[in-house]
Amino acid sequence: MPTLEHPEYPEATLLHLESIMPCRESQMSTLLSVFGERQQYSFPSIFIYGHTSSGKTYVLQTLLKTLELPHVFVNCVECSTSRLLLEKILSQLQSLSSKTKSASHISCDTLNQFVCLFKQETMAEELQNETIYIVLDKAEQLREMEANVLPAFLRLQELADRNVTVILVTEIVWELFRPNTGCFEPFTLYFPDYSIGHLQKILSHDHPPEYSADFYAAYINILLGVFYTVCRDLKELRHLAALNFSKYCEPVVKGEANERDTRRLWKNIESHLKKAMQTVYLREVSSSQWERLQQDDGEPGQVKGLSAHTHVELPYYSKFLLIAAYLASYNPSRSDKRFFLKHHGKMKKTTFLKKHEKTSNHLLGPKPFPLDRLLAILYSIVDKRVAPTGNIFSQISSLVTLQLLTLVGHDDQLDGPRYKCTVSLDFIRAIARTVNFDIIKYLYDFL
Repeated sequence: MPTLEHPEYPEATLLHLESIMPCRESQMSTLLSVFGERQQYSFPSIFIYGHTSSGKTYVLQTLLKTLELPHVFVNCVECSTSRLLLEKILSQLQSLSSKTKSASHISCDTLNQFVCLFKQETMAEELQNETIYIVLDKAEQLREMEANVLPAFLRLQELADRNVTVILVTEIVWELFRPNTGCFEPFTLYFPDYSIGHLQKILSHDHPPEYSADFYAAYINILLGVFYTVCRDLKELRHLAALNFSKYCEPVVKGEANERDTRRLWKNIESHLKKAMQTVYLREVSSSQWERLQQDDGEPGQVKGLSAHTHVELPYYSKFLLIAAYLASYNPSRSDKRFFLKHHGKMKKTTFLKKHEKTSNHLLGPKPFPLDRLLAILYSIVDKRVAPTGNIFSQISSLVTLQLLTLVGHDDQLDGPRYKCTVSLDFIRAIARTVNFDIIKYLYDFL
């Protein structure tokens, strides 16, 4: 007997839904109850939220497709304006009607026009007797649009006088959506994170046919024991499981161990899982490169080219700004005269000795510096004359946004903003190489 029950749909269909969407029976049961029967009016708007990779979009899409419910699915990230969003909904709605063989482009500028066009499109016979579902994924983007877009979608059923349900799918809570002026309150449904038991059950479904289910389940148990504390993203865990399984099977393939020799299998894969743990989410190397490294017993750092940490595409002057910021953070201000003036004179012996008596600036960490010092160093290290235009200042703001620089204190303080450079030595050396700048010659610690 299936856990899901609904008089409208056959038992075999409900059993199939349970098999392809494990550990989400409670959410599916709630959605089926809210949807009701095909011809019944459903709730005007449903708000589904939960963390990433909790199955929100997958469950909803699978449910609507398997039950063959008329629906429109739009990812709001693809729609930068409300006009694009409204036109995309109408375009997909037009394709739902069997009478319209070739859908023509529909122009829609306002919500009032959208409601009128929506009424026309839903006049088709096959859409009149069923609930139409409009799914808006990444719905947090609606907050960036006009103030009337979200309230209108929440009560579209009332405005259009049609049997329609709008479903908002997002990762943030409803309280961050609710307008100050108030609006129609949707039905909210929360998708909790998968527990370690749920992840074990879901990932074990992916076992290769040439190996037993128990053998693959033991591998997943080892994988989760290593990665669960740092990563609970189902997609990432599935990627890691597929990537490292061949290494886990290696002793079995070579005949050095059997499928039940868990200790030997763990010893074989332990070091490789620790390497993979250092690059969770980063994708520093491709899957084929990673497999090649496993065969050669190499380190991830041996892959040719810069890693994801040390390769960032920046404009030409942004690279020099970052280099100047690094020099300002790790060089004492009294050394600027020595490095950036042609006739600086000799450094006194007493000063030289004091430098060696103190701790390295790289061990102490980056120090804040004023904007004036940053620009002075920039003008010294760039060959061409650079005017202090708005373009330079906007690039400084971009570096702060990218978290390569950190703004220290408030930017409205009277003595000017102060910054810190947050990148590592390896990172800045890689950036300096792209502009043929030898940064080591200009660092106080390497004199």
